Amino acid sequence: MSCGPGRARTWWLVTLLATLAGPALAAQPADPSPERWAKQVETYEEQDKASPPPAGAVLFVGSSSIRMWKSIPDDFKPMPTIARGIGGSRISDQVHYAERLVIRYRPSQIVFYAGDNDVWAGKTPEQILADFKEFVATVRKALPKPPIHFLAIKPSPSRAKVWPQAREANRLVREYTETEAALTFIDVATPMLDADGKPRTDLFLKDMLHLNRKGYEIWIPPVKAAIEKGAAAK
Repeated sequence: MSCGPGRARTWWLVTLLATLAGPALAAQPADPSPERWAKQVETYEEQDKASPPPAGAVLFVGSSSIRMWKSIPDDFKPMPTIARGIGGSRISDQVHYAERLVIRYRPSQIVFYAGDNDVWAGKTPEQILADFKEFVATVRKALPKPPIHFLAIKPSPSRAKVWPQAREANRLVREYTETEAALTFIDVATPMLDADGKPRTDLFLKDMLHLNRKGYEIWIPPVKAAIEKGAAAK
């Protein structure tokens, strides 16, 4: 088959675009199988059978910052709460398990924290936004009304080198939440920075990744305010 000048130019353009896009696509890390968390999810389901969670509760869901927040029931009294954190999980894992970790509880509101591990794994801010949009879309199919609150990806000393990417992801998510109903961005990140814009070491456990009590005490007021505003808007 002959290839005229027009086809030649088209072929050249397609080849160029593929060459330019290749590295960017290759640099995007693949998500590991969510099945690695299957036992943890099953453990939560067994707990629910033994002690049924309250109906219409505020659901806290996400990664280790939720799993290690043991004082959630006391911190948000008298609101009924459920906490379903999976340490090490990514936003894609929350999408995969949305039916079992979110939807089946029929929560009145959802407090979401994930993205920390995504940034550390090399995901771009744009992909983090896309993954969160997928989480929202998945939940909204079954639960169109409950407010969803996105807790800003936190700055931590142990992951300071990826804070610029996390900060950009936060910016993108914030802009997205401003365009959607019943979707809010809670900025818990800014008060966790010192005067030089670096993560405060006094807010973390020895691993400089997970929050200590002082760190969670920074989170509680803005989270509580968002939940109260969400309840008043109903």
